[in-house]
Amino acid sequence: MTERRCAGCWQIKDRNDLIKITRTAQGVVVKPNSFTFGRSAYLCYNNSCIELAFKKNKLSKILKVSVPNELKGQLLDELRNN
Repeated sequence: MTERRCAGCWQIKDRNDLIKITRTAQGVVVKPNSFTFGRSAYLCYNNSCIELAFKKNKLSKILKVSVPNELKGQLLDELRNN
């Protein structure tokens, strides 16, 4: 079992229970495949963690890149699909 920390609520959870966001040379990718390498952040599958991560600019700080606001929409869509 591999554990990661949520960027929103800061709780440690199993990696499979979190949404992975990765910074690559092409940009920021939500739920990349296992062959995608780069700096990553994780979020819980709930609105409050996604909102908190964007409100406090936590994703930008963790990924060390400017995160576009469109990513928030992608994450909320991912939340609705699960």
